[in-house]
Amino acid sequence: MTGKRRYEAVVIGSSAGGLNALKTLFMGLDSGFRLPLIIVQHISPDSDNYLIHILNDLRKLRVKEADEKEIPMPGVAYIAPPNYHLLVEPDHSFTLTVDERVNYARPSIDVLFETAAEAYRHKLVGIILTGANSDGSKGLKRIKELGGLVIVQDPDTAEVDSMPRAAILATAVDHLLPLDEIATLLNKLEDEKK
Repeated sequence: MTGKRRYEAVVIGSSAGGLNALKTLFMGLDSGFRLPLIIVQHISPDSDNYLIHILNDLRKLRVKEADEKEIPMPGVAYIAPPNYHLLVEPDHSFTLTVDERVNYARPSIDVLFETAAEAYRHKLVGIILTGANSDGSKGLKRIKELGGLVIVQDPDTAEVDSMPRAAILATAVDHLLPLDEIATLLNKLEDEKK
């Protein structure tokens, strides 16, 4: 045992119904959960990113908007800013772009997942939650291809099941779980050492 964590980051994608899903997920995390969470929630381009305030009020992790060139830190959750794609560079720092929409969305889950997969490879956990389109399915497939762990919310527990169903069709899923069991798995993964 080296004492190093097996995983170094968790990326999460959600769309319609995502606020409630993320609240449930956060409430299930252990206090002291250390893996950085990097989140794309489809939101209106002119949103004030209210999600940050709501999730911060749960007092599980520090929640903030991702900043350009920032490197994810343990115990912090990062939310993609409204109307910006959030990318992860090879050195794990963030880049924000206003490139064209992907899957009709900016921020796009696929953009985050695909770049994070390249940066973290087998040390990445990817999670698809509730949503009304197929964004994230290509990115989740890429995470799996590069050795990461992929988790999908059971469509039967999703407020809107299109995104989880698209993800299941796109790749072999490691864990298909009801929403309230995803945090339990993350807590176990966070404790795993190499």
